[in-house]
Amino acid sequence: MSKHVKLKDGTELPSIGQGTWLMGENISKKQDEIRALQLGLDLGLKVIDTAEMYGEGLSEQLVGEAIKGRRDEAFLVSKVYPHNAGFPSIIKSCENSLKRLETDAIDLYLLHWRGGVPLSETVEGMEKLKKDGKIKRWGISNFDTADMEELWALPDGENAQANQVLYHLGTRGIEFDLMPWQKQKQLPIMAYSPIAHGGRERERLLENSVIKEVATDYGVTPLQIALAWTVRSGDVLSIPKAVQAQHVRQNAEAMSIELSVETLKQLDAAFQPPKTKQPLDII
Repeated sequence: MSKHVKLKDGTELPSIGQGTWLMGENISKKQDEIRALQLGLDLGLKVIDTAEMYGEGLSEQLVGEAIKGRRDEAFLVSKVYPHNAGFPSIIKSCENSLKRLETDAIDLYLLHWRGGVPLSETVEGMEKLKKDGKIKRWGISNFDTADMEELWALPDGENAQANQVLYHLGTRGIEFDLMPWQKQKQLPIMAYSPIAHGGRERERLLENSVIKEVATDYGVTPLQIALAWTVRSGDVLSIPKAVQAQHVRQNAEAMSIELSVETLKQLDAAFQPPKTKQPLDII
């Protein structure tokens, strides 16, 4: 049975979606990338995450092409640059993203990371975009616990619907304080790079002997175990990127993998949870 995650406003989403970082930047890969996103939609991976930063808009254009005629099947997430997060830049940035995505509204619009613009101004801009119907809801990305507390203290700050951060078996720091804080506030985590980023780091994760042993026991791939682990709690929505059809299918299948208590103990022994506060890991 596929897992779901509930946003603070009650919206239910499949716990695994599709990332698009570095997509749209190589014309020779364009059709494969479009087909991968469309296959993901076919398999129920409806959350598609992009950003104005990715390829300086090329990723958003690609997503726009992929969802043409299928807009109602997709839950679109995009992100605004920190330097564009004030007035009137945030309005213009959002409008440009809407044009590239060829849609009337973004389902979830995130501040990509904190910059020099006062948080209160960003929140005000997000609320205006929501009121004007250009976005349906908003959130943040790369916010640590102190950032979240500062946000929550602002007028309308509690309207944030998700926080997108780096999270996978090899980087579990958020479990010490950020994840419990968000769980208490019913605010889900969006996990980017949930099977690690970059060849060496990903290889170190997927070649781990414990993960390989668990994958053999379950009759699945190490990638699927690593991905299923990130969404085990029901409070995390993972957005892995995949271009090959085989990987898209594996990502979708990972939603149905139920890891036993014994398996989770095995993985904890190999990738120990944090015992103290860790700085937020960011790529």
